[in-house]
Amino acid sequence: MRLLIIWAINAAALFALPFLMSSIRIDGFGTAIIAALVLGLINALIRPILVLLTLPATLLTLGLFIFVINALMFWAASELVSGFHVAGFWSAFFGAIVYSVISWVLSSLLLQEK
Repeated sequence: MRLLIIWAINAAALFALPFLMSSIRIDGFGTAIIAALVLGLINALIRPILVLLTLPATLLTLGLFIFVINALMFWAASELVSGFHVAGFWSAFFGAIVYSVISWVLSSLLLQEK
């Protein structure tokens, strides 16, 4: 049940992005749900491999290269899901940051441990 709630929170965060950034567009909440699923799968399957392969660059930049990896994963999800459009790399870069912050805030508000 918790996984479904987190998925819905991520979809809501993704659906809120176009209201904050004009360079990101989502056609509907159904698209946001599919995009959240694809983004979760990409982050679970491909991101660990990329983090391992780019470990030297990540160490040289003191971890800041992770932001580039997050942007690329966000951009890749927009390429895979029709109806989810990101204008370019910098839109994906800042969109991934804003998406993470919104998801974190919603998760901390809605999923408080008892």
